[in-house]
Amino acid sequence: MKKFDKERVLLAVAGPVIALAVAFVLIAIVLVASGKNPFEPFALMFEQLGFSDIQVLIINQASMYYIAALAVAIGFRMNLFNIGVDGQYQLAAMMAAIVGAHASLPAPIQVPLLLLTAVLTGAFWAGIAGVLKVTRGVSEVVATIMLNAIATSVIAYLWLPDVFGVKIGNNNTTGEMHESGWIPGIAMGAAGEIYGLVLLAALLGIGYWVVLNRTRFGFDLRASGASTTAAAASGVDPKRMVLTAMLLSGGLAGLAGLPILLGDTHTYSLNFPTGIGFLGIGIALLGRNSPVGIAFAALLWAWLDKASPELDFHGYDKEIAVIMQGLIVLSVVVSYEAVREWGLRRQQRRVGAELAAGHVLGTHNTTKEVAGR
Repeated sequence: MKKFDKERVLLAVAGPVIALAVAFVLIAIVLVASGKNPFEPFALMFEQLGFSDIQVLIINQASMYYIAALAVAIGFRMNLFNIGVDGQYQLAAMMAAIVGAHASLPAPIQVPLLLLTAVLTGAFWAGIAGVLKVTRGVSEVVATIMLNAIATSVIAYLWLPDVFGVKIGNNNTTGEMHESGWIPGIAMGAAGEIYGLVLLAALLGIGYWVVLNRTRFGFDLRASGASTTAAAASGVDPKRMVLTAMLLSGGLAGLAGLPILLGDTHTYSLNFPTGIGFLGIGIALLGRNSPVGIAFAALLWAWLDKASPELDFHGYDKEIAVIMQGLIVLSVVVSYEAVREWGLRRQQRRVGAELAAGHVLGTHNTTKEVAGR
């Protein structure tokens, strides 16, 4: 491997490693300050990795985190901050649940219909922010935050009994979906089932890498994110790329809730997971928008979620995991900036050394020419 490639790998790995190390140190300090053992909580959570049922829960949870983080990462590649992933995936999951409860088609048609419903709903909701940005210059941050609130209100309306809601006790639901829309999981014996759409999450990660790194569209997207001026000079329409990126981000976000919807709950209710879109932001940051990095970050986040309940049985608050997630996000921002500055200084020193070497070589050649005359 060339020296330059080694440096790039080092820079790519240094940020996440430093962020995780700092987060672990800070949480240990918090534990010590509260009179707790700073090591036992981590040991307890690591022990959970040995249980097969916890492993299944981690994989299932990570699949949803992974899809949400990919949706965020597409926006990041375009220098767009899609904070609306949470509203997009919740609204998409509800619409898919409604269609699944009222349409009864053969499975080969029903399942693609539900997937398409979720993608189109998420893309439509994110597309509103995209249109506002390219036509009126409205910040996508502001637009998506407001759309999250509107999505919550729309969901509350759709839950009304005289609309699509089905009241079961004190729980608002959309009614159970027809079985033709259920996706069977991968049986793991007593440990439970791995969601069938975990495979879709893996395919989405591969597709994300191929599109961004092996297609002209991916190059245009990355170029537009790096410099809209340079992209426009090369014939790329920046506004079209902004709108396209928002639509793709929203479409992916729409799929984030389907692993659990089609593989477990088979209805959208008050118990449906929330906040996945916001967690996707931290996961995308930690994974540096790389499909492999995001996969490891999603597994880490899922481990913190599923292993932390054990802390309650040993006198520790399970919120330690939530604090750690927040500290990781803060550490990511600081460490990435530090690594970036370090990389720039190394690059400047390398360029300076190359220029100095070139100057010495040029002077030596000139001296030889003069001597030859």
